[in-house]
Amino acid sequence: MNIGIVGAGQIGSILARRLSESGHVVRLANSRGADAVRPIAIEVGARAADVAEALRQSQLVILAIPEHRIRVLPRTLFAAVPTATIIVDAGNYYPGAADEAIAEIEAGMPHSEWVARQIGRPAIKAFNTMLAESLATRARPAAAVDRIALPVAGDDAAARQTVMALIDALGFDAVDAGPLAESWRQQPGTPACCTDLDAATLRHALSLAQHAQSAPRLAQIFERMSQLPDTATGGDLVRIARSVHGLRWP
Repeated sequence: MNIGIVGAGQIGSILARRLSESGHVVRLANSRGADAVRPIAIEVGARAADVAEALRQSQLVILAIPEHRIRVLPRTLFAAVPTATIIVDAGNYYPGAADEAIAEIEAGMPHSEWVARQIGRPAIKAFNTMLAESLATRARPAAAVDRIALPVAGDDAAARQTVMALIDALGFDAVDAGPLAESWRQQPGTPACCTDLDAATLRHALSLAQHAQSAPRLAQIFERMSQLPDTATGGDLVRIARSVHGLRWP
């Protein structure tokens, strides 16, 4: 499959490496252009591209950038993208500086619904719930007892299945999380996010999500993270998130 990844940060570069190793043709792009991303692309086995090329030549595109950065992408970029191209939103929104605030999301709109409206294309929500360290090191064979699951939400059932199959091939279980309107259940501050659960426990975590609890629980997680030493690992962050949500697995 031809896959484009917009965003060369930790998640984007790790996905580029893993997908390239799996035999996919991966074009890695960021807002600074092909030359700027070329060293990272060479390192992970991908092809350097500008954003327009990554979108235009790919059957599946992963937007691996923070949600507020979507506004930087010209909407005309997506006009030339074939309608069959699957767009995956792997980003998260974290309220920050005033110029990064997104009023619609602050009012309760699911992050990826906002993204879909911005780009004028349907979106699939996936790859946003796992820390980079887990994505890089926690892949397991099918049926392994410690295999982590990732939720996949979107309105196109066939597109969801395509992304779920991709996740399975990368060494993780995939859980069908329903339509995009339900994707808030896997946003930061919910039990499904950054807790590295198996498929059965993840389904339960998705069912436990409550809008009103997300912000205060995310604040608790950040507070506990701020107390960790510089030597803290991704595993430490996962344990904090599980503790805040009262989850245990395994």
